Amino acid sequence: MIFAATYSRVFTLALIAASLVATGCNAGASVSNAAAPPPVPEVSVTTVHSEDTPIYSDYTAQTFARDMVEVRGRVDGYIEKRLFETGTDVKAGQPLYTLDLRPYEADVQKVRGELSQSEADKEFAANQVGLLQAEADLAQAQANLVKAQQDVARLQPLVKQEAAAQQDLDNALAALQANQASVRAKQASVEQARLSTKAQIETTAAHVESQKASLRSSELNLEYATIRAPISGRIGDSMVQVGGLVTRSSAQPLTTIVPLDVIWVRFKLSENEYFDYERRTKKEQSIPLQLVLADGQPYPHEGRIQNTVNQVDAKTGTIELQATFPNPERIVLPGQFGRVRMRTENRKNAILVPQKAVQEVQGLQSVLTVSADGKVLVRTIVTGERIGERWVVLQGLSAGERVIVEGIQKAMPGSVVTPREE
Repeated sequence: MIFAATYSRVFTLALIAASLVATGCNAGASVSNAAAPPPVPEVSVTTVHSEDTPIYSDYTAQTFARDMVEVRGRVDGYIEKRLFETGTDVKAGQPLYTLDLRPYEADVQKVRGELSQSEADKEFAANQVGLLQAEADLAQAQANLVKAQQDVARLQPLVKQEAAAQQDLDNALAALQANQASVRAKQASVEQARLSTKAQIETTAAHVESQKASLRSSELNLEYATIRAPISGRIGDSMVQVGGLVTRSSAQPLTTIVPLDVIWVRFKLSENEYFDYERRTKKEQSIPLQLVLADGQPYPHEGRIQNTVNQVDAKTGTIELQATFPNPERIVLPGQFGRVRMRTENRKNAILVPQKAVQEVQGLQSVLTVSADGKVLVRTIVTGERIGERWVVLQGLSAGERVIVEGIQKAMPGSVVTPREE
């Protein structure tokens, strides 16, 4: 019994010892596994280089229509037809409205009749009927005078020879005097007729010219009764509908037309920026502009500055510049906001890093770099302008350094990584 109890106690102790040994082995294995180093993470890096790059500045901009035209009536009348759809593109000279043409057509016919009458009067005056009659009477009087002179010349020697009566000679002399007076009277009549005819011709000619001018005015009014587009562009809504009265003195236009190609853009520079712009324009003929629309997309057509306003805004200390952009698709409309991007300088040996590599915490910007032995280092940087998807680094980086761009979350400062060049 004692042996059995002793055996049982020894067996129990042996089990306990075996259990302790097994536990110790497992603990040793766990300690061994915890001590094994983790694998070195792999990150993507890019080696920064110095390069010459253009620097751009962005300015708030707004589009506007410089040559917008208000369409107005040049004659009075009621609208019979509207010949356009709101928001469509129209061409210069295209009919937009038709007024009631009947009053103007009747006026044209009336003035044409008056012109025909004036032309007939001018033709009659030109024929000089009264002058011709006076000249004929003068010719007859002159012929009678010649006959009277011949009678006197024939009777005078006969009377001296007492071959003819003195009474006959006296009658002949009286007839001669009468014919001389008649000729002088007829000559005066001819001169009077000539002056009268000249005045009549000039008067009727003036009437003809006046009627021609009246006819042209009536024809113009008839033309103006069809209201046409003065310029090409996109037309707005009609302010007067069919049946409405159009007057020349109306303060309200019928509609407006906005030329969209080209589109004008205005933006403002500070005084210092303006002086810098003036210095650059002396070296460059034209500075290209890029327009960034409200959706953030760059406009595909390049613009050019056309002019500046003539004074600085006293409230803001800025000066306005105006530029044009081709707009053949007519997608940009007046009144839209965006940004004008203008090249302000060509910077030499600039350091640029991808935007995704830059981290910002509490206003401080930094990047992670990888040293030659693979150690991750934190570099505090100061950035300047943004060029596409990259930042210009003003301080904190040098050419040839490797900057982490992918795997930043796996790279802890001071740790070792495996860099992979992008």
